Amino acid sequence: MARALALIRSSHPEPGLAVTVAMTLLAVGVGHRGWAIPGIFLAVGATQLAVGWVNDWLDAARDLQAGRRDKPIAAGAVSRRTVGIAGLVATLAVPLLAAPFGLPPTVILSVATVAALLYDWPLKSTVFSVVPYLVAFGLLPAFVVTALPGHPAPPAWLVAAGALLGGGAHFANVLPDLEDDAATGVHGLPHRLGASGSTIAAAALLLGATLTLVFGPDGPPSWAGWSAAAAAVVVLPLGWYAARRAQGRRVAMFRAVIVVALIDVLLLIFSGRVV
Repeated sequence: MARALALIRSSHPEPGLAVTVAMTLLAVGVGHRGWAIPGIFLAVGATQLAVGWVNDWLDAARDLQAGRRDKPIAAGAVSRRTVGIAGLVATLAVPLLAAPFGLPPTVILSVATVAALLYDWPLKSTVFSVVPYLVAFGLLPAFVVTALPGHPAPPAWLVAAGALLGGGAHFANVLPDLEDDAATGVHGLPHRLGASGSTIAAAALLLGATLTLVFGPDGPPSWAGWSAAAAAVVVLPLGWYAARRAQGRRVAMFRAVIVVALIDVLLLIFSGRVV
């Protein structure tokens, strides 16, 4: 049981589950019913497990050298070989789990998985570290839509919003850990831009996602959309101001960015005019 729990922790379960649940709720929103709902959950979940396990498998030596006792492999709770095999199995399971939905969604989800794995290696420590997030997060809602009967094409605004949300999440996710990441050899685009540059990038991308989700669908924006846009426009400057008043501490801006990211996820899930 302890080894199984360690294996689960190696998959980065919190963000993985969040993405999986968000895409499953989007599936309900766009009209999936019956077996398709757990099917979407399992297929998207496999992508998240694959990326998380492969990440820890690749980082095992660096985590051990850095004394990362929070990492199950470095702590000796599970072997690197076990995590690597789990990552391979999850990766191979993605197209198999997507196959019942047809060829187009299977190809889309497989490409999204490959893009995400390219973040784990070799793009994580390069100036292109944000690219896998843009591609993978743009393709995940595209998979959900094309998985509908008849394989309808996803609207461009939905793909763009997913990509912007993914890019913003990349910068937001590393804000609290820039120094620790750099110390362990991670030098992706956020680390090259620094705290201020990454904060601006996260805010701009997430604000762009918000506006795309509000104004992208056909017809006038709903009151909820207007409220979300107004909240994003207000929350981000308040977070920046609070961070400046706190003498450069990033926690206030980080929290503001997370609030806007949550707004974007809710807008994505409850958009009623996707198809």
